[in-house]
Amino acid sequence: MTNRTKEAIESGNHPLGTWISIGHSTVAEVNARLDLDFLVIDMEHTTISPRTIEDMARAVDAAPGETDTVVRVPWNDPVRIKRVIDIGVAGVMVPMIGSAKEAQDLVDSLRYPPEGIRGIAGSRATGYGRNLEEYVNTANGSLLTIAQIETEEGLENTEEIAEVDGIDALFVGPADLSGTLGMFAEWDREEFQDAVEHVIETGRETDVPVGTLTVDLDDVESTVRDGFDFLIAGKDTTQMMESTERAIETYENALSSSPASEL
Repeated sequence: MTNRTKEAIESGNHPLGTWISIGHSTVAEVNARLDLDFLVIDMEHTTISPRTIEDMARAVDAAPGETDTVVRVPWNDPVRIKRVIDIGVAGVMVPMIGSAKEAQDLVDSLRYPPEGIRGIAGSRATGYGRNLEEYVNTANGSLLTIAQIETEEGLENTEEIAEVDGIDALFVGPADLSGTLGMFAEWDREEFQDAVEHVIETGRETDVPVGTLTVDLDDVESTVRDGFDFLIAGKDTTQMMESTERAIETYENALSSSPASEL
């Protein structure tokens, strides 16, 4: 069993993903046709269901290329996590991990006994049972496991979280982190920058990669300079609106410069 994105993150190859919040397989397929390492499908702040995740994962798998599907689950809940990973995705990102215990609970949710608590079933991940024994014997440790650091508790316990065996990467959630620090969207505020740097430095010290999200593509270069190991660049809804706004502006400019507009 291979997991290209997990291997790329662990190898320091700086993989790139994008953010998907529209629950439709076409959106997943279109993005998977591009030269992206992975897609993150968001279940935390959307109405996307496990059934939709399954359709989107199929679309990604069917698209040409080697894009992986990673799912940001709603919470660190072993039942919800189990239903997602049984679909056969490459990994999960879990919000608001605040302590080493929560990080260990996450790892346990992704592993079969005796190392964890994941239930065994003939799901899509196992070829609907056809490859059950092989999958169960090789699945532990194969799923990309990303813990989001976006609370004051998470900041205080970043090192302990990173040191939990099975946590593959940390992820700075900029919106929630700035909000919990009482400085929402004040990206240039020194206290916020210090918090982000703390997570990055902790990742370096513990040899755990750190990633983040930038919706504004103009910020990609500065985000890379900050020292992140992987990046999620862009969000489907934002890019669609910005593209449409450009079309409106282009049309209005064309009309205003057209001789016909002077009549």
